[in-house]
This record gives sequence, C-alpha cells and structure tokens, in this order.
Amino acid sequence: MPGFHYSAPPDFRAAYYEVSKVGTPISLAYHRRDYFKIWIAIGNSKLHFADKTVHIEKEKPALIFSNPLVPYSYETDDQDRCGYWAVFTEEFFKTKERSESLQESPLFRVGGSNVFFLDDVQLATFRHLFDKMIAEMDAGYVHKYDIIRSYLSLVIHEAMKMEPALNDGRYKNANERIAFLFIELLERQFPIESSQRKLELRRAGDYAAALSIHVNHLNFAVKEITGKSTTTHITERMLNEAKALLKHTDWSIADIAYCLGFEYPNHFNNFFKKNMDMTPLAFRK
Repeated sequence: MPGFHYSAPPDFRAAYYEVSKVGTPISLAYHRRDYFKIWIAIGNSKLHFADKTVHIEKEKPALIFSNPLVPYSYETDDQDRCGYWAVFTEEFFKTKERSESLQESPLFRVGGSNVFFLDDVQLATFRHLFDKMIAEMDAGYVHKYDIIRSYLSLVIHEAMKMEPALNDGRYKNANERIAFLFIELLERQFPIESSQRKLELRRAGDYAAALSIHVNHLNFAVKEITGKSTTTHITERMLNEAKALLKHTDWSIADIAYCLGFEYPNHFNNFFKKNMDMTPLAFRK
C-alpha cells in the first residue's frame, strides 16, 4: 500500500493511512484552514457536525467532503482502521476553464450533501482514483498537477451520482432550514484569532452567495424565522466580536478594524459609535 507523501506543494497533499494497533480512542477536532478535504474513512467511527452525527461502520466505508467553513470532529476507538485523504485549496482546483467556486458545489457548500456510504464497487473506484493521485505526486511529469486536478474532478463527479447518507429532515420548511444554515455559517466566522485574518462574510449578500440562494430569499427566511433581519444578526455578531477584541487583546484599533473587514479605521469607528454611543478607544479605556 502507498504510504504518506508530502512532496506536493502546500496547496495539494494526499495520502493513504493505515493503523493497526491497540491504543486510546482518537478524537480529532476541526481546525479552520483554507483547505477543502475529500477523505475515505474505513473503520468504526463517528463524524460529528454542529447538529448531526454520522456513524461509520467498518462494513460501510464513508466518502466525506469537508468545507473549511464547516467545523467537525472525528472520533474512533477502532484498532484497525484505514483510508485516504486529499486536501487542496480553491486556487489549486480552479483553472481558466473552471470558474465555478467549490463553495457553490452541493458536495462542499454549507448544508450540502457531503457524506456518502460506499459499496464494494464504489470503494474500489475511489481507491483507484486516490492511488492515482498519490502516484502522480511522486512523478516527474511537468504537468502532473493537471492530471491530479482531473482525478479530483472524477472523484467529485462520481460522488454526485450517488445518494447522500444524510437526507435532511430536521426542518419544518425551507425557510427554517435557510435561517438555521445562515446562523450556523455566521457563527463559523468567529472568534477571530489572528490580527492577520480578515472577516470575509460581512453583508447579507456575502452569506446568500455562500449558501447559493438569492439575497432576498435569505432576508425573508431569516426575518420570518428569527424576527430579526439578516443585517441585524450580522451587525450584532460583529459588534460582540469587536467588544471582545477591544477588551481581551492589545491589538490596535486599526488592526481590529482590518480583521472585521473595514477598509479604513474611521469606518470602524463610525460603526462602533453608531451602535454603542462611544468610540472603540473609549470602550477600551
């Protein structure tokens, strides 16, 4: 079996893993990065999302698509487990001929169908594609990453033919589902842990695009279910984060403004004063 490989550039990595030893239960938490992940999990385990848990059995391997915006945790005490994973950035996958965003894909978008159980034939198909990607990583061919992108596309298209493991029946209607996904996506943007990280989703239109719906549809659903407008939810959450950063960090006002997506510090000052009746500096003091 192929082993771990790290010869590829930082925007793509792939590996086969195999563990056969007695040990303590493994629990892997999500750490946000800008990497998308496709992986095959073989062995008894649990995959926890914010509001759902997927039980993976050794006899029913799972193919999983992970979006960097959606946290999860993986838990297993299986002494004999194996699988594959591939991580890559949006920039690696995109080409001049492929302009659509991975965030818009039904396999990666928030609330999408991202877990599939595999039968023997399907597992063999995906094993073959992952083995091909891993082999190409060590090849000397100058265009090997074009080939790897092709194999990634095949993995995605093969999965889109399949029936997802999770058919969502948690919501009473479509508006409730949209509102829930918006609140979940909003919370995933925080906390801001680095002064170099800039908040990407700041407006109702940004969230509508991430959820692949029209902004008017988003606004109507959020207002109907929560009683507050989309903009009010975003403003309140940004304001709470601003207060936390002012109180618990020594970052400059300019750094905090940058993190929250404001182009200029005075724009942040105006935003904060409008909602708090005082300047950020006065609040910090």
